[in-house]
Amino acid sequence: MKKQKIICVVGPTASGKTGLGIALAKQFNGEVISADSMQIYRDMHIASAAPDESETDGVPHHLVEFLPYGSSYTVADYVKAAREKITEIASRGKLPIIVGGTGLYINSLVNNVEFVEQETDYNLRDKITEEFDRVGGEEMLGRLRQIDPDAAEKLHANDKRRIIRAFEIFESTGNTKSFNDEQSIKNESPYDATIIGITYRDREKLYERINLRVDIMLENGLLQEAREAFDKNLGGGAIQAIGHKEFFDYFKGEISLEEAVENLKRSTRRYAKRQLTWFNKDTRINWIFKDEIEDATFEAKKFMKEG
Repeated sequence: MKKQKIICVVGPTASGKTGLGIALAKQFNGEVISADSMQIYRDMHIASAAPDESETDGVPHHLVEFLPYGSSYTVADYVKAAREKITEIASRGKLPIIVGGTGLYINSLVNNVEFVEQETDYNLRDKITEEFDRVGGEEMLGRLRQIDPDAAEKLHANDKRRIIRAFEIFESTGNTKSFNDEQSIKNESPYDATIIGITYRDREKLYERINLRVDIMLENGLLQEAREAFDKNLGGGAIQAIGHKEFFDYFKGEISLEEAVENLKRSTRRYAKRQLTWFNKDTRINWIFKDEIEDATFEAKKFMKEG
C-alpha cells in the first residue's frame, strides 16, 4: 500500500515553526494541522501564539482553537482527529503539513500508535496517589523497577504523574506500561513523513526570542487574557498550560507583576529545553539552525527533495 506523504515541522517554542509551516504549505499546495497542545483551546489565543488570519496568509489551519478552555484532551484524541484531517486534506489533493512543538502528539501520529480505550479508575488512582505521597517518589520508583524496569528507567523520582500512571496500568490490566507501549506500535505507519526541525544552534538566541515574545504577548493583551482565565476558575488541560497560570499568584496578590512575568519567561525557557531534549532523541529529524542560514524555507525544501 502506498503511504500518504506528510511533512512535519517541529522544534521548540518561539523557533519559527508557524512561519515555516505556512511557507511550505504555500510552496507545496498544503494545509496545516496543528500539533500544539495549547493551540487546541479557545481563549488562549495570545498565550498559545496561535496564528491569526494575517499570519496564515490564506493557508487553512486545522485543530486550532476548537475546544473550550476547561476541556480535557488526550493524545489519543489528538491522533484520531489528526488522522481524520490528514485523510480529508489528502482527498482534496493537498499536502498535509503537521506543525507544532508537542512531541508526544507528533511521535504518536507518525509512529501509528494505537491507543486502547480504558476508563479511568479514580479510586485506584487515589489509592496509588496516597501511597506515593506517603512513601515518596524514590520508593515508588524503586517498586516500579521491580515490575517494569524499562518504564522506570525512563522516569525520574519527581515524575509523580507518570509513575502513578505506570502503576495504574499494571494494577488495572495486569500488563506493564512497557508491554502496552510495545503493543501499541506493532502496526506499520501509513505515513511517509519528512520531519523538519527548526531551532537555534546558540541556545541563548532562542532564549532571547522567548523573552522577547513574552514581552510582545504582554503588549498584545496577555495579562487580560490570563485574568479572564483566572476568573473562570476552570479545570482541564488548558489551566495547566504555560502562559496563564504564571499570573495567578499575581492576581491573588501574592507576587508582583514583574515576578509573574519572569516566572513565565523562565517556565517557557525550561519548556523549550524539554522540547529539545525530546526531539533530539529522534534521528529522523532534519534540523535547520536559524542562526546559521538566511532562508529556512529554502533549506527545508532541500530536505523534501531528498526525502
